[in-house]
Order: sequence, then C-alpha cells, then structure tokens
Amino acid sequence: MRFALPSRSSPRRPHRAAAPAGSVLIIVLWITFGIVSIALYFGHSMLLHFRAVEHDAAGAQAEQAIAGVIRYIGWVVTNYADTGEMPFDDDYGYEAVRIGDATFWLISRCDPEDATDVPVYGLMDEASKLNLNTATLEMLQALPLMTEELAAAIVDWRDTNSEATANGAESETYLRRTPPYRAKDAPFESVEELRLLSGASDELLFGEDTNCNGVLDPNENDGDATLPPDDRDGVLDPGLIEYFTVFTRESALRSDGTNRINVSSGTNQELASLLQEFLGQERAAQVRSQLAGSTNIASLLEFYIRSGLSIEEFEEIDGYLVVTNQMQGLVNVNTASAVVLACIPGLDSEKANQLVAYRRTKPIDQTSIAWVAEVLDSQTAIQAGPYLTSRTFQFGLDIVALGQNGRGYRRRWVILDTTEGRPKVIYQRDRARLGWALGAETRKDWLAKMELR
Repeated sequence: MRFALPSRSSPRRPHRAAAPAGSVLIIVLWITFGIVSIALYFGHSMLLHFRAVEHDAAGAQAEQAIAGVIRYIGWVVTNYADTGEMPFDDDYGYEAVRIGDATFWLISRCDPEDATDVPVYGLMDEASKLNLNTATLEMLQALPLMTEELAAAIVDWRDTNSEATANGAESETYLRRTPPYRAKDAPFESVEELRLLSGASDELLFGEDTNCNGVLDPNENDGDATLPPDDRDGVLDPGLIEYFTVFTRESALRSDGTNRINVSSGTNQELASLLQEFLGQERAAQVRSQLAGSTNIASLLEFYIRSGLSIEEFEEIDGYLVVTNQMQGLVNVNTASAVVLACIPGLDSEKANQLVAYRRTKPIDQTSIAWVAEVLDSQTAIQAGPYLTSRTFQFGLDIVALGQNGRGYRRRWVILDTTEGRPKVIYQRDRARLGWALGAETRKDWLAKMELR
C-alpha cells in the first residue's frame, strides 16, 4: 500500500507546544520570586531580631557595669570617710574604663570659666553646691539668674507654715494649677522638686544644658535651629539646677565610730587631752589660754583663728574636731565654684574669686579649712565660717555606660553617702532619657568603631 506524501504546498498545522512551556516558565519565575522574597523577609526579620537581642545584651552589660561602678566607687570613697576629703584623680578610673565587654565614664563638671566643648570626668562633690533646705533667702537670691519669685517659693516650699513669703507661693497658688496640688511645707527630697515651684521653668532651671552634662553640645549652640533655645554665644548657661543639692550633711563620728570633739564651747577636757597629745603640755596650755573665754564658736574656721594654732598644728587635729550645731548644708570651700562661694554671707564675687585663685595655685595647702584665713581677713572668715567646710561625705556619680560594640547606652545619676562610714546609695535617677552625654567627639569615635564591627 502506498501512502501519498503531502505536497509542499499543503498548509501545516500550527505548533502549540511553545505556549505551555512559556507559561510554566513564568509561573516558575513567580514562584522563585516569592520564595526569594519570603527568604529575604525572614532573613531581614531575623537580622532585626538579632540586632534587638544584641542591643538587649549590650544594655544588660551596661546596667551591670553601672552596678559595678557604684560598688567600685563605694570602695574608693570608703578610704576617705574619716577625713572627708575628695579622692585624688589617680586613685580611681573615670574615663572610658573597660569592665568586661562594657565601658563606663563618670561625667563631672568644671568651673564655668573653664568650660569647654568636651566633657570633664571624675566624681562630683555634692558639698560644692547650695543646699535647698538650708540656704537662706539672701543666699538663694545671690545666684545669677535667680528671680525673687523663685527664691521666695523655695523658702515657702520647705518651711512648715502656710504663710507666703513676699513674692513667694503657698498652697493657694498651686491649687489653681491643673492638676492642683498643695505646697509641700517640708524639706526638699530631691532637686527635681524645683520644677513644681512657682516661678520655675525649664529654661531657668536647666538653661541651655538640657542633657545635664556640663558641655556645650552642638544643639545647645545653634540658636533656634534645634531645641533647646539658646543664644548661640559659644558659652554654656547651665541653669540654676547645677548649683543645688539636698543631700549635704556631715558626720559627727570618725570612721572608728568614736565621736569627734565638739569645739563650740571653746575648750573642754576632751579637747585639752587632744591638744596635749598632739602638741605637748606647754603648747597645749598656750592654746587653751588663747581659747579662754571663747564661747559659742560657730565654726572650725573660727576655732582655728581664735586658737592661735599654726596651719600645720591645726591639720594634725582637724579630723578629730566638729561643731555639732553646724552639720547640714555646709559648702566645701575646696571644691565649690566662685558662683556658689559668692552666695556665702560675708563673701562676694571678688572674695570668692580670690579663694578660687588661691586654691588653684596652692592645692597642697587644702587639707583643712585653715587656708581660708590666709586669703580672708579674720572678721570676714569668721562671718563666712558657719557656712563653709573642707569636708565632703556625699559624692555624685553621673555614670554613663555602653555595652559591647558601643551599644546599649545607659546613664544613671547616683548619690553615695559616707556619713555612717560604710557608703550607702541614698538617691539614684535614670538620665538616659536626656540623650547622649559624652560630647560630639566621643560620639563620632564610637560610631566609627561600630561601623568597623
């Protein structure tokens, strides 16, 4: 049988296999795209989760570092609990100190005239400030930028009566606010209470230093470009809150638990025995003769002036002495700024600057308060004496910590008290919400390190 072959001119049937193959390819591509998208999504999600875990771990490291710093500085200041001195800078670490994978800094302050755009590091002396619970109205009004209204409101807030001081405020003022509240009529427990007072504002209290680090940061020197509002003059206005504390008080006990000798009555048997032990019988008799008839001595500085002791002799016995009716709110003349010292009765800006200039040129002479009598005349020194000290028993720790890879930023403000010998945390407050506190250069350095990792 023969089959006829189709002629070349016969029409061919269309080829339909290409269409299904192209559709399959498109479907495969879409499926592949979906799988890749899901993989990328889950990969990105896991990366975010990894970073979150890394940040959490770094934050935990920073928190543990802060706890370690508190214990560490507690040990450091214990060695000075008897003398009431500030630790020397080389006695402890305070700048970019490593603790395991974490790093910490202790932010301090410098005199306003020495202010720079880089942070100052170290411990802060709470006794370098005015105590809100003991400073007189006149002392408060002597602070720069202080208003009569706020100074009077401070006095009314802490006193126990409901009568308003001139220009001040009591409960009737605060009950008109929303929400209403009453005047405390009791001592301040924290400096932050100032924000509740009539006449107080963030601009007045915090000035340009909104992150409370004592440094003129870029956003604090750019006019109205970014918050806070500032005058763009290249000088930091720290605000009033930098000059205040509520924690300063001295201890009448030595580190061994024995009482210091009260010299407010001039001389007594305990003092006579102490003088004889350190100065010998003849010299002790001369000092007692100088003090004869001296009663109601109001300060150790007055005792020194009236006793006729040399600075060297006074420094030998200073740690054993106290005036028990002057134990709270004394200002440490060895660490206070000229701004604070100018508020002390008997002093003014000129005399305050003289004290600061002297202590800068002769720092080794400041182991006791006796050096003040070298700068001030006797009458002025005796007038200022009841408000001055050379000791501190409360230390401010402005701790900043970072965890591994420069992450987990934490900051805490802590007050350590050594009046009972063993250091004790009496106040702490989170400051991380205030923002970066280590200055622009340190931030740039740490961001560069993070990029390398």
